[in-house]
Amino acid sequence: MASLTIDLGRYERGLREQGFRRIAGVDEAGRGALAGPMLAAAVILPEDFDLDGIADSKVLSAKAREEAYARIVEGAVCVSVRRAMPSRIDHRGLHRSNLWLLRRAVTTLAVEPDYVLTDGFPILRLAIPRLSIKKGDAVTASVAAASIIAKVTRDRMMDRYHRRFPEYGFDRHRGYGTSEHFAVLERLGPSPIHRLSFKGVGPDREPGVDTGDDD
Repeated sequence: MASLTIDLGRYERGLREQGFRRIAGVDEAGRGALAGPMLAAAVILPEDFDLDGIADSKVLSAKAREEAYARIVEGAVCVSVRRAMPSRIDHRGLHRSNLWLLRRAVTTLAVEPDYVLTDGFPILRLAIPRLSIKKGDAVTASVAAASIIAKVTRDRMMDRYHRRFPEYGFDRHRGYGTSEHFAVLERLGPSPIHRLSFKGVGPDREPGVDTGDDD
């Protein structure tokens, strides 16, 4: 497991040695999906949090993610989750919506952090010291925890959408651009939760490509 080979806590330890105590990790899920919301989570872990089983959400099984999710929610100092619905993404654009969402997740934490770690994207207009880390969800404990919270929360939402729109298979591809998903779009057209601004989705759609589950 990734947590056995990577020292996930090293960034947080280094920051605590500099005097920072409330370190928030933030990450998003669903950025590349054709349907459903994009979610961002922010998490502040206590210094003594047991990191066993914590890793980038993409390398964990669904069962392991659920178990880690429960431990994070129970043991974190605080957790915040915010979402951007397809209509906002279509209107504001994916990148602007992404940055807005990451900032909202941080600023709505019940406890104000004194440092913020992000996965890749720097958060603009945030009056808190921060560092963006390439593949932060794979190398940083608090960002990994945020990736798990965001992923599990979004998967649960997509399961609920599947019950409303079972013909689209949201329980399998979670809204991402798989060949199965594009075939359904070709046959039925977009559902009310599709992002119409995305290639291959709207009325003037052209065949898309498989983007995979890369959140």
